[in-house]
Amino acid sequence: DDLAGLACEDFALSRLIVHHAASDGWQVRTGPLPEDAFDGFPERDWTLLVQDVDRWDRDVAGLLRHFAFLPRWRIDDIMVSFAAPGGSVGAHVDQYDVFLIQGMGTRRWLVDSSDAPDLAMRDDVELKLLRQFNATHDWTLQPGDLLYLPPGVPHHGIAIEAGLTFSVGMRAPSRAEMLVDLAEHLAEALPESQRYTDPDLAPASDPFEIDSSALNRARAAMPAIAPLPDASLVRWLGGFLTRYRSAGEAAASDEVTRPEQLKATLHNGCRLSHHPLARFAWSGLGDEPLLFVNGLALPCPTTQAALICRHSELGMSELAGQPEIIWATLARLVDSGYLFPVEGNDA
Repeated sequence: DDLAGLACEDFALSRLIVHHAASDGWQVRTGPLPEDAFDGFPERDWTLLVQDVDRWDRDVAGLLRHFAFLPRWRIDDIMVSFAAPGGSVGAHVDQYDVFLIQGMGTRRWLVDSSDAPDLAMRDDVELKLLRQFNATHDWTLQPGDLLYLPPGVPHHGIAIEAGLTFSVGMRAPSRAEMLVDLAEHLAEALPESQRYTDPDLAPASDPFEIDSSALNRARAAMPAIAPLPDASLVRWLGGFLTRYRSAGEAAASDEVTRPEQLKATLHNGCRLSHHPLARFAWSGLGDEPLLFVNGLALPCPTTQAALICRHSELGMSELAGQPEIIWATLARLVDSGYLFPVEGNDA
């Protein structure tokens, strides 16, 4: 009852998960939950999970004194779950360490500790569930039992009888999260007057090309990125420069344009126009040539990338004789809203 009450509060992070065994379907409801959320609920196959319960319950927070062998900053929170008989959240994998403490009731835990488990996910449910799960271990936890799971180990918990499980989760930020935060931290110390500069800028052979000189100036402006290989740096720089100070974003299409369909449209006299909010660039540096449009990076041969950038309108007169690969790229740009057909006279 206390856990259900907490799940109704605005400040609590909660989920109510129901498994429909006959269809193997899953229903997920996120909090805050209304007070009547549990009225008429079935007697089995559902789970209520609430995060950060140690922040709101002193007794739950008291469990942490048993984890003094770990740095406190490594502990994220204590999640508490109530599961009716058969209740589960499905077979899944966590990217952080977790200690599972059984409170009341009993729960069966199936674990796959094989060297190379299949981590492919289902695409037909809201939850991140494994498509295939093959258990190598099978344990039943009684009240007071604890199971430790390292990150990356697939597992599946199923309530045998109604019960509570206390999950002590560890903090494991992704490298991407850490890098973004570090960049923001470093940026705070930089004055606005320090900017990308190019006093040695020479006339461009192609105004849309991001060449090696631009890459070297970016390295000089930000010494921290100097060790990055060209492939990583140009993919970032092209995306950044075509997004920077963007006045807005083009509306993407709800439909998928086929290259053959696009060819027919242009053969009938239409032309493809650059969206006024779209910013185009290309680069032949790195592992493969790339076309950049408003942060989108598309593999595209340099000749064709330069062609798309150079012409604010494209028709069959410009595209005749071009390789087939360009049509898939053009179709992608149409679907993204960066190119749109206009009436012309270019049959």
